[in-house]
Amino acid sequence: MNPIVENIKTEISKVMVGQEKMIEGLLVGLLTRGHILLEGVPGLAKTTAVNALASSLGLNFKRVQFTPDLLPSDIIGTEIYDPSNNTFKIKQGPVFTNLLLADEINRAPAKVQSALLEVMQERQVTIGDETFKIDLPFLVMATQNPVEQEGAYELPEAQLDRFLMKIVVGYNTKAEELEIARRVANDGFGKIEQVATLDDLEKIRQEAMVVHIDEEVEAYIVELVFATREPQNYGLEAMAKHIEYGASPRASIDMYKAARAVAYLKGRDFVSPIEVAYIAKEVLRHRIVLSYEAQAEGITQDMIIDKVLAAVPIP
Repeated sequence: MNPIVENIKTEISKVMVGQEKMIEGLLVGLLTRGHILLEGVPGLAKTTAVNALASSLGLNFKRVQFTPDLLPSDIIGTEIYDPSNNTFKIKQGPVFTNLLLADEINRAPAKVQSALLEVMQERQVTIGDETFKIDLPFLVMATQNPVEQEGAYELPEAQLDRFLMKIVVGYNTKAEELEIARRVANDGFGKIEQVATLDDLEKIRQEAMVVHIDEEVEAYIVELVFATREPQNYGLEAMAKHIEYGASPRASIDMYKAARAVAYLKGRDFVSPIEVAYIAKEVLRHRIVLSYEAQAEGITQDMIIDKVLAAVPIP
């Protein structure tokens, strides 16, 4: 593993116990400039992980707590009238940063969530008649509570598709939870130090981009995505009624990028089908729209992806 990545992980571990998949996902987002959605019940250190990542890299970091009364202008900014010279001036919102933590993003209605669409895709913000470019790197790390919880709104499909990965954050193990309790009781969490610069981040990003991916593995990625759209062509006729819409073309693009980043984080200089299968759920689960029949039967996106992985031949 690259020493820069090792140092970042070491710093994050000062305030995090376990949750390796979440930390790895955040690093993949950094390497691919992809946005990450973290889903889990409150109290699983989702916010802590994002904050620690920003501190270890010395990135500009802003946090927005999404609430039902939040307005789009609270996120992107607005025009303010200046009576002293009879003009309007721009007040920039919290999106003008490197790392934006959209905390509990599904606590705000769709109009507010959609305010992030332009900046997530185009890395620019339009306020009034002016358009502003966002400095790179720019990443949105959003957290959300399970939709079944009270006061939560489903994210629109168009916005979900702009997230590179959706990582489901589970509970810690018994040993990890005991370690957390001990650290909290004894004030045993360390202070995060900056261990990398923007130049370091760009260096490892460029290295990850040149990780080799064979044509057969490229084809495997596309086959997995097409199996969510045309399950009947992969011996999954019974599954067709459970899928309203399959994964979009962004799924192929993001799986390609994420597989290379995961291979790089594991110290490989090539991508194997193992890396593709490893991140398949994270890349696909938020891009598959279930039919009403699937929801009624308790079928989940993860169940569908398991069947797809079993049906598509591994190169």
